[in-house]
Amino acid sequence: MSKIRAVIVDPNVPGRLALGEVDAPIAAPNEALVRVAAVSLNRGEVRRSMNADAGWRPGWDFAGTVETPATDGSGPAKGSCVVGLLRSGAWGELVSVTTNALAELPESVSFAQAATLPVAGLTAYHALLKGGSLLGRSILITGASGGVGNFAIQLARLSGAQVVAYIRQAGYESIVKEAGAQSVVIGEDLLPAIEYEPYPYHLIVESVGGNTLSTALKLLAPDGVTVLFGTSGGSEVTFDASQFYATAGASLYALLLFHELQRESAAVGLKRLLQLIEAGQLRPHIDVEASWTEIGDLAQQLLDRRFPGKAVLHVST
Repeated sequence: MSKIRAVIVDPNVPGRLALGEVDAPIAAPNEALVRVAAVSLNRGEVRRSMNADAGWRPGWDFAGTVETPATDGSGPAKGSCVVGLLRSGAWGELVSVTTNALAELPESVSFAQAATLPVAGLTAYHALLKGGSLLGRSILITGASGGVGNFAIQLARLSGAQVVAYIRQAGYESIVKEAGAQSVVIGEDLLPAIEYEPYPYHLIVESVGGNTLSTALKLLAPDGVTVLFGTSGGSEVTFDASQFYATAGASLYALLLFHELQRESAAVGLKRLLQLIEAGQLRPHIDVEASWTEIGDLAQQLLDRRFPGKAVLHVST
């Protein structure tokens, strides 16, 4: 079997990630083979790499060119520029992917822009869907300077929502305001969000957990929903159940992207996001672009929160 280069876990190198040789993928009838041009990093896959066994292949997001179309006739043709999503192993020279997880790129959208979309863009997209119609509604987004948060702000504003962003570092205020946040709460405590119109909130997009989630549950309007997709600040949460119960119809929704994609294929959401980029209405916030040979260093920088937006790595041959 032929070999390709891919990012693998190597406990003996800094950052535990390095390029290595693996078997080339063999596509199923409903899968296309894609020559990868760019990938992007997400905190979840990088964190898992810190404890994974040697040889494990991380990677969710990729963009590239279809080298061999699916033999069942589905999906993009040979030579099509695409973006896609895998459960693991996307950070390789060549990947096999089901065609319902691929979307074709408009000519004006670059591989780097597209590579930011699968996990961060789709997570923001599905989180906002839980709020239903957002026109004129109030939304609070925590962890707003991250990849998901930045997309969520932009998509919420496009939907006509009034957006308050919560960040912990004052240096990121300009980033979230540029994305479209009308008000910004800064610091270790979310409670000042009650001082900003339009409190209470119809939808809270939450990724911090801990005390932040506890406070967020107090800020919901009747029939409002908190969508939780991460716990970067702590998984243990204590909250006043009677106060939450008294907020008529309020709910807490656990969002796991791959579960959402069982209901609506990744191709659907990716196509919608790509159309917004093409129209100039959505702008991926890319903080770092580098060669994938720098994966170990960039992964560590991501974990250390040394940059707020997305990191894109270009796959060289």
